[in-house]
Amino acid sequence: MPTTVITGANSGIGRAAAVQLAVAGHRVFATMRSLDKGAKLSAAATDRDVEVTPVVVDVTDDESVARGFAQILDAAGSIDVLVNNAGIGMNATVEDAPLDEAMGVFDANVWGPVRCAKAVLPAMRGQGSGHIVQISSIAGRVGLPAQPIYSGSKWALEGMSESMAHNLAPFGIRVSIIEPGVTRTAILAKNSDMPDGTAYTDAYARMFDMYASGIAANVRPEAVAETIQQCLEAPPGQMRWPVAWGAAGMNSGRQTGRISDTDWVGLGELAPDAPAWCARFGELFGVDVQPM
Repeated sequence: MPTTVITGANSGIGRAAAVQLAVAGHRVFATMRSLDKGAKLSAAATDRDVEVTPVVVDVTDDESVARGFAQILDAAGSIDVLVNNAGIGMNATVEDAPLDEAMGVFDANVWGPVRCAKAVLPAMRGQGSGHIVQISSIAGRVGLPAQPIYSGSKWALEGMSESMAHNLAPFGIRVSIIEPGVTRTAILAKNSDMPDGTAYTDAYARMFDMYASGIAANVRPEAVAETIQQCLEAPPGQMRWPVAWGAAGMNSGRQTGRISDTDWVGLGELAPDAPAWCARFGELFGVDVQPM
């Protein structure tokens, strides 16, 4: 029975993954900032007749991470899988973004996974095996409209993970990157407005057009959880795993060069014209986007 730690497991993808992997036979430790946040996870686990152990971990706090992972290692003796899922979103252009909030996004989305990886890697190296799964985003492959801070944090996570995969291979430790497209999670509800008085109303509006179209596809967090399980059970080789609305087309379009820098900047120039932007976005990335 593999011992698996999932951060940010009180909601969304983390909660779905905790239950999915427990059903698949993992001993799951589900971290969250407060045990008060764990009621829905506990109910979901009970519904599936599985056990999930909640643990308090705030991934932005060094002492909390050290304490929580020490508690897990004391209880389980080893950690086989770490799913770095905890993270936060931010809708703000660079000019609009409050600097302290922007730094907080990087603290959660980049330094949080660093803290957690540092907590498990000595044990994984010692046992000669392990698997770190980073929950990134399609925003880690395409710089999405009005989300430069969030996209930047996920690009940083992707680059770090690529390097980790190379560095850790001699120790028998795998690193995988899950790249969800638009998925129905609480992170979307928490990031559904634009700053007052912004000069970038068109950029925000086009971002909302994209997300509204994706939400209409109704891809649930459980689909991402299934991909996480598939990733864990697959033989070594594939590192990136796109999943959910828009992920495949957006992942391949920019990275293969099929969509050029000129195409991308030209799309931005269309932002004031909602129908034209939506049509061109759909043409480039192979998804149906409609103006709100």
